[in-house]
Amino acid sequence: MTKSRSPELARLTPLAQLRAGRFPLRIVQLFVGLSLFGLAMAGFVRSGLGLAPWDVLHYGVTLHTGLSLGTVVIIFGFLVLLLWIPLRQMPGLGTIANVIWIGVAADIGLVIIPEANGLPAQLALFAGSLLVNGLGGGLYIGSQLGPGPRDGLMTGLHARTGISLRLARTGVEVLVLAIGWFLGGIVGFGTILYALAIGPVTQLFLRFCIIELRPARNPEEAPATAP
Repeated sequence: MTKSRSPELARLTPLAQLRAGRFPLRIVQLFVGLSLFGLAMAGFVRSGLGLAPWDVLHYGVTLHTGLSLGTVVIIFGFLVLLLWIPLRQMPGLGTIANVIWIGVAADIGLVIIPEANGLPAQLALFAGSLLVNGLGGGLYIGSQLGPGPRDGLMTGLHARTGISLRLARTGVEVLVLAIGWFLGGIVGFGTILYALAIGPVTQLFLRFCIIELRPARNPEEAPATAP
């Protein structure tokens, strides 16, 4: 009996992403994933145990500007997109949606998620947020409508400079973490746990979330191995 082939991520230009078929399903999955991702961001804040490196920076900026977390996330998303220009990266529909909607969802989450009191509640909220974050990431990546702005920055650095993707990610995240910590962002053991766990958790969900597209017709649409 032939083993069924698992869906794979495809390397697609922004225009090819829109033409790859199953668009209604993919756009719904994209926004569900982005909504869960933003809600998880709020959950990490309410747990008080530490934030993801980029969110340490976002939260630190909110402390000094009075802007909402979601507003800062959106502003930094557009700023990061400007860095795509010298890297010759092209944003997809999902990239633009990522910039805007995650910030909106994060602000909604901060309204509806209460602050956790006591270590058991904090741990439960953090763990739940980590799972929701991984599921949200798997859903929006699996929709195949373009990477998030921060992920695109790292892959762009890798493509244009030749440095490893791991080094690009580590270098960027250490930098933003240090700046965010200096600004008063929430850093704790949850920050370390997030850095160690989010990759495997997202990968676990991603294998079930990739929407298979039409067969590739040219080299730019060749399948890519899931990260």
